[in-house]
Amino acid sequence: MRDPGEKRERRWRLPRGFQELSPRRIREILLVSSLYDSFTLAEDGQVAEQFVGEFLRLDLLHVPDVTRVSTGARALERLTAEPGRFDLVLSTMKPGDMEVPDLAHRVKAIDPALPVVLLAYDNRELTDFLARSDTSAIERAFLWQGDTQILLAICKYVEDKWNAAHDCGEHGVQAILVVEDNVRYYSSFLPLIYSELFRQTQRLIAEGLNRSQKMLRLRARPKILLCDNYEEAWDCFERYRETLLGIISDIEYPRAGVLAATAGLDLARRAREVADDLPILLQSSRPENEPRAREVGAAFLLKGSPVLLHELGRFMNEHFCFGDFVFRTRDGVEVGRASDLQEMEQRLAEVPADSLAHHGERNHFSNWFKARTEFALAHQLRPQRVSDFASLEALRAHMIAAIRVYRAARARGIVADFDATTFDPTSSLARIGGGSLGGKARGLAFANYLIEVYELRERWPGIQVAVPPAIVLGTDIFDKFLDENDLRAFAIGCDDDAQIECRFQDGILPESAVEALTAYLGLIDHPLAVRSSSLLEDSQVQPLAGVYDTCMLPNNHGDRVVRQELLLSAIKRVYASTFSNQAKNFLRATTYRLEEEKMAVIVQKIVGRTHGNRIYPDISGVACSHNVYPVGPLRSDDG
Repeated sequence: MRDPGEKRERRWRLPRGFQELSPRRIREILLVSSLYDSFTLAEDGQVAEQFVGEFLRLDLLHVPDVTRVSTGARALERLTAEPGRFDLVLSTMKPGDMEVPDLAHRVKAIDPALPVVLLAYDNRELTDFLARSDTSAIERAFLWQGDTQILLAICKYVEDKWNAAHDCGEHGVQAILVVEDNVRYYSSFLPLIYSELFRQTQRLIAEGLNRSQKMLRLRARPKILLCDNYEEAWDCFERYRETLLGIISDIEYPRAGVLAATAGLDLARRAREVADDLPILLQSSRPENEPRAREVGAAFLLKGSPVLLHELGRFMNEHFCFGDFVFRTRDGVEVGRASDLQEMEQRLAEVPADSLAHHGERNHFSNWFKARTEFALAHQLRPQRVSDFASLEALRAHMIAAIRVYRAARARGIVADFDATTFDPTSSLARIGGGSLGGKARGLAFANYLIEVYELRERWPGIQVAVPPAIVLGTDIFDKFLDENDLRAFAIGCDDDAQIECRFQDGILPESAVEALTAYLGLIDHPLAVRSSSLLEDSQVQPLAGVYDTCMLPNNHGDRVVRQELLLSAIKRVYASTFSNQAKNFLRATTYRLEEEKMAVIVQKIVGRTHGNRIYPDISGVACSHNVYPVGPLRSDDG
């Protein structure tokens, strides 16, 4: 939601997949330091292990490699001999045989795009160095203060600078503008800011419907835009103001090349004229600046405070929409709380209308959605004003409907990991377990994807085009079932179909799969088709269509335990058919080996309506499509 005077926002090109975000990353770092400096960094000399430890602690999947050299000359040799290998040069103050500025200039002569970052150990020495040296070739200086998180912050700062224009400018990913010229302070609180961002990201990853969405959320975290002067800060504000979560700024820093005592106040005042609801935090070592910060509508933190970092973290969580959405009335009383989209939909139906107006007028809803990487929903709601609706109840109904439609649309066209709280029995296609989906399920998933891409669902009024909802047990469940019940060798060697099925029926499915299937049965009441979906089924060259079993279940018994037993029995029957004599004979005529075959299982709604005491479709048929892979004498147009 927005205020009446706010301009209409641009239309972002929303990312379809995580591959589009953060396209440039640090893969390998060239560390230039003496053995002693390297030992100081990691306390035991293993700098690479420190990097790995920090990245794994925050569950980050991409960990840079670290190569250490002890001299500047050796660094230049590696860069010359291996062009393009390194993405960052990280140098300590004393690389051994040359001054850091000289090293940085010579690195730029080899690769002008390769950033050189300085890491110093002593603040006084660093201050003197910056005052007397030409640092134009150095990307930025950081101060080691004993916290290994500075290594992660350096990497992410460089990556954010690379990717901000692409992620924030083109895709609407959020950003936080940080303005600070004091190396000691930004070296202290940048690691904290990144840690808070990654904690927020980890909370959101759990809500991703599949691995692709989880990766999207990881890469779509807010970017940090670190500036150290007024002109650079205002340029970043103008460029990314529509994606800014907020501003964290010092008050005294350079403006027009001269240290300005009110630069931060001026930035906040000017930003307020453009975005009056933007969270702004000003910091200063002078207590007398606090009332001046309040005058421009900013929060204030005293740099000398013993709880500075704690207060900074609390400000980010409260004002940057991290964590739960807290519904409040205009006088600040909490009237509800939502931790995810499902709870948001529920709370919207319950909270007082006054709370809806309070948050809607201040863009709180769209800000929260953006912070959670729900970009499409945020950009849909933000241009709308509270005054656009006939009443607050109309606003309430509109927001609930928008979230409901968005949640349903988000699940379409993908195979989500099954979650009983998000699964939609009318449209979802979800998976239980890992491994492959098998040929048949992959074909259904592809058809589901095409329906969304070509917008077939609503193309013909009165006709719904959809893939019947289903869950798929991945091939990992099949492997676990065989191994935990010691069935693999027996099934391959036995030629008695009845004996194989009997042994399979006595087997026990993995507990995690049984729990998920129990939850699934609690959501549906329609008849089910339990279908095979092996690795080789529906393959392009030698399809095994019709070789394996399909079981039909009415799924109408009054006792859910009986329904569950029938479903588990049907799944085990499909598993047993993998090793039937028919399947074995068919595979002997191909180049495949039986032990290479694996079975996924589709549990799918049977489409139809009740006619007396039976359920069946009013019409059915086969549609022939263009054959992309014809095998002679067939032609592509034979279908």
